Amino acid sequence: MLRWLRTLIPAIALVWMSCGIHAADDFAPLRAKMINDIADLTAETFAATGRPAIDPRVLDAMDQVPRHQFVRPGEERDAYENRPLPIGYGQTISQPYIVALMTDLMMIKPTDVVLEVGTGSGYQAAILSTLARVVYTIEIIEPLGKVAQERLQRLAYKRVNTTVGDGYYGWEAHAPYDAIIVTAAASHVPPALVRQLKPGGRIVIPVGAPFLTQYLLLITKANDGTVSTRQILPVSFVPLVGH
Repeated sequence: MLRWLRTLIPAIALVWMSCGIHAADDFAPLRAKMINDIADLTAETFAATGRPAIDPRVLDAMDQVPRHQFVRPGEERDAYENRPLPIGYGQTISQPYIVALMTDLMMIKPTDVVLEVGTGSGYQAAILSTLARVVYTIEIIEPLGKVAQERLQRLAYKRVNTTVGDGYYGWEAHAPYDAIIVTAAASHVPPALVRQLKPGGRIVIPVGAPFLTQYLLLITKANDGTVSTRQILPVSFVPLVGH
């Protein structure tokens, strides 16, 4: 009996793994279409962004991360459409093109330490974790932060560290950062984030009032500490909560 069980258990595990792989592969065509949509929009917005193409490393990350795992039940097949989706508490998961563009603008290296303000569903953090050495992400809405933490752990994104708090003030304990991303629109660039950015680092942040024109900004800090700002393109984000 024991010998029979020892033979059966690996077989069951193999079937379970095969079913899991098949389920994941069901979304492969949708991911491929998402990548193509991102490439098309990147070409269309080249004049504004100055980015003729998204870094292949970023596209590969977006092809690896199962976006359908980061949306609400019943909306899995909508996850790969180029539009934001609600995730509860008045928050959204950003559209794939904007995720790709913001990540590309950060120019992340494999050795980088990255801060994300606004964990949301955890999708952006998962993307960042495939590119950086370590990711710190902070969410002010506690239920969202807890669900994102559990999801990231379940999906084995081990390079992501989460916390609940007001991201307007950054995460001083792990500063300075090579790159910082803010996934909600602030009325201005938070001074704490500029302070916590390494010389040579970049901040990508949407700035503007809710329901009015917002712009995606690229903030760079030179080696001498000088800060410069470049306006990329108009965007629409939910407002940054807190402070």
